[in-house]
Amino acid sequence: MLRGEIKRMDFDFSLPLSLPVGAEITGETHVTGRVTDQAGYMHLQLTASVDYRAVCARCLTPVTGSFPVTLERTVAAKETLSAKQLEENVDEYAVIENGGLALDELVREELLLCFPTRFLCSPDCPGLCPKCGKPLRLGDCGCPKREPDPRLAVLGKLLEQSESTERHQ
Repeated sequence: MLRGEIKRMDFDFSLPLSLPVGAEITGETHVTGRVTDQAGYMHLQLTASVDYRAVCARCLTPVTGSFPVTLERTVAAKETLSAKQLEENVDEYAVIENGGLALDELVREELLLCFPTRFLCSPDCPGLCPKCGKPLRLGDCGCPKREPDPRLAVLGKLLEQSESTERHQ
């Protein structure tokens, strides 16, 4: 591509990856994409997906899924960019060094930055009952919804007595 002999290069590879605490990878990260020569500048487009297993942050139910990431960068040889350009536009360039484009670190970094830190079994997961610990998605547990503050119990009794006195009058 650098010599102008081809206009497009496709790639497809697997990448070993470890995720932050709280999630486990169930397979290798699959990366596909292409580099195209568009009127003198090269453009990188790639998609990576990683299959994971985790637990719901609200009810502790096992959660599995596939997390995709898409990435687009302008490809440039390191010699053609100044240090200032690289520093200020770090998210715009994929840099060719020693005649090759190393995508491993670029994909790892993007996945780790975008990967969720919490997982839910469903967006409306009600979580666990704070009293008995039963998953509320299975139904009502029967625990009282509102627990009065024990420091105000005396006032509650006075209120009940006042209401009962009013009813009898």
